[in-house]
Amino acid sequence: MTGPLQIVLGTISVLFLIVSSVMAYRAVRAMVRIIRIGQPDGTRFGPVKTRLKTLAIESLGHTRMLKWSSIGIAHWFVFVGFYGLFLTLVEAFGEVWNPAFHLPLIGNWGIWNLFAEIIGTGTILGIIYLIYRRQKDHPRRQGRKSRFAGSNEGRGYFVEAIVLTVGICILLIRALKVSSDLTDAPGWSHPVSSAVATILPDSPDLLTVVAFVKIVVSLTWLVVISRILNMGVAWHRFSAFFNIYFKRNADGAPALGPLLPMSSGGKLIDFEDPGEDDTFGRGKIEDFTWKGMLDFSTCTECGRCQSQCPAWNTGKPLSPKMLVMDLRDHLYAKAPYLLGAQTASETAPDFDVLKPSDEQAWASGYARIEGTNDAQAHRPLVGTLEEGGVIDPDVLWGCTNCGACVEQCPVDIEHIDHINDMRRYQVLIESNFPSEAGVMLTNLEKRGNPWGMGGNVREDWIKELDFEVRMADGPLPHEVEYLFWVGCAGAVDDRAKKVTKAVAELLHTAGVEFAVLGNGETCSGDPARRLGNEFVFQQLAMENVETLNSVFEGRVPGTRKIVATCPHCFNSLGKEYPQVGGEYEVIHHTQLLGQLIEEGRLVPVTPIDRKVTYHDPCFLGRHNKVYTPPREILDSVQGLSTQEMHRCKDRGFCCGAGGARMWMEEKIGKRINVERTEEALELDPDVISTACPFCITMLSDALTAKKQNGEAKDHVEVLDVSQILLRSMQPVAAGVQGAASGADVGTKADDVVGLDSPATEHDPK
Repeated sequence: MTGPLQIVLGTISVLFLIVSSVMAYRAVRAMVRIIRIGQPDGTRFGPVKTRLKTLAIESLGHTRMLKWSSIGIAHWFVFVGFYGLFLTLVEAFGEVWNPAFHLPLIGNWGIWNLFAEIIGTGTILGIIYLIYRRQKDHPRRQGRKSRFAGSNEGRGYFVEAIVLTVGICILLIRALKVSSDLTDAPGWSHPVSSAVATILPDSPDLLTVVAFVKIVVSLTWLVVISRILNMGVAWHRFSAFFNIYFKRNADGAPALGPLLPMSSGGKLIDFEDPGEDDTFGRGKIEDFTWKGMLDFSTCTECGRCQSQCPAWNTGKPLSPKMLVMDLRDHLYAKAPYLLGAQTASETAPDFDVLKPSDEQAWASGYARIEGTNDAQAHRPLVGTLEEGGVIDPDVLWGCTNCGACVEQCPVDIEHIDHINDMRRYQVLIESNFPSEAGVMLTNLEKRGNPWGMGGNVREDWIKELDFEVRMADGPLPHEVEYLFWVGCAGAVDDRAKKVTKAVAELLHTAGVEFAVLGNGETCSGDPARRLGNEFVFQQLAMENVETLNSVFEGRVPGTRKIVATCPHCFNSLGKEYPQVGGEYEVIHHTQLLGQLIEEGRLVPVTPIDRKVTYHDPCFLGRHNKVYTPPREILDSVQGLSTQEMHRCKDRGFCCGAGGARMWMEEKIGKRINVERTEEALELDPDVISTACPFCITMLSDALTAKKQNGEAKDHVEVLDVSQILLRSMQPVAAGVQGAASGADVGTKADDVVGLDSPATEHDPK
């Protein structure tokens, strides 16, 4: 069945294949060379079996994509179609020459044909749905709210058109084989093709033409991406496998929880005796590790991270997606200079002539510099528009480290690590950071807490209790089960002190033997580390480790237990202190209290007729996956009615205090804590509950402002989960230490804390 048409189209197909294959090889080689510019990182290679298992689960199971179910299902069919139906492209080369050609061995096998039928149809339907979603969520309709705002729409359209065309060609070829009686596959294996075949002619030549179109479209895609190395929406089809395999945690956990210690040249920096050539943080694009560069190259511009980012959602210039895109584009633009193919001029150009477009102004705060030129070679990594910076300072310092971007990224990009590495350079080398954060650092260094309070105040809360609290003085006696890490906020902030007292009261009631460090405790170092001052963090951490090791002297692993009320301390002590030699079993107070309730050592007896909505602290929830214990505690309290905000658990919205932003002014856009408080108030709650002192401060401040403006009812209050539990433990909770907080609840004069169960009337306002 080979005629002149087949010979001409077949010859063109083979020549196009040779050209496109050479271009693709050169493109891959160039990308590998560029990525290898990065600093070494030897922690990403093993254990091989665990990483391969993670790769298989995430890619074949689409576990991260399926966090968004309908989009995840559609993408799964497109994904499986791209790889699973690759043999249909091989078959198309034969069909161009001979329309009756089929793959050896499996060409007429019913199972293969049914697979091709299902996946081919699924690919068409899947890409049509994804096209629909891109248009439905398009920036022209949603503006900043669109997750595609700032993405390169043209490239997205190109990829979608290619997938749709190839999918249709696959189905048409199969249908033409049926209509032209060129297949011996059983009828049950091609139900869709048989239906389409009823409207198609008996035309082997048409089959050849369709096969040729399929080949040309597929190879055109290959040629285009070979010419555009920063086209992540296409290249992620290959690089995502490597990015998932080389992710920070081999077991598949996202890059949340601890920050990585600072390294240079693949080795940890010794802050007591750093090397002369050590690189502190990331001050230039080439300072990132090869894994960072792989991250940048893999970004699909899907915008899931952007859609969840609290900074972006409140009108700030930070978009995790666009930050990664900017780093990627700069990397590939500067690559010729880094590889030695071009030499930069000795002087930097005048950047202050740049004017951002309207889109760039709201998208990233400054104009990008197009092309590969001297301007790219001289650009500072962090800088204003006038300085030609790749990343604007307002972008860098807008991050709360909440982890929403990392949690949602389907290809495991480690945004927070990259942001904090850039912060480290700005703080340690450039001394360039928000001025108000400098006050916090000074307080940490001189007073051991961010507020600058004297160390003697750390024991004041104990004086307000009616029972004795054991002070740790030397190694703890064997009967003491837990060291209660109070934290800076819990010791010096009035609102957090109430939580500290509530937890102490509950532990005392349950008969838990615990001790505190009192004035011997200092800041965990979390604010310094998240700001970027690794040096101060190391000082504070090593000081605390020395203190803790002396307290736990003689105790074997498993008995060095710490309970903390602050998720930031909980994260630092449990996840980051092992980096400096501190190995402890750290538990959050909600976990311990939940355990005590389960064991029957705490029994809530007093009904509380209140409607509660729970706010997930980022460093308790996303960073450490503690979602259930606080909710189980609330469920154990009789009379409570709980309702979730629509952004909760792994999609919870930040309070705005993480990433050291507790000590930085929020000058752009809407305040994050106001956004979150408004979301809670939409449910008309009596109590907004949480389990973090930072969250309590941020939500309380926003709630107070809402009350003053008449936008919130006077009886609404912000309480820690432990405070609610303590109120339910005794009939006369008003006298319990730490139970009271915020405005009085209820309208009855004798029901000042809302304990009169269903009889209490809510304020009708």
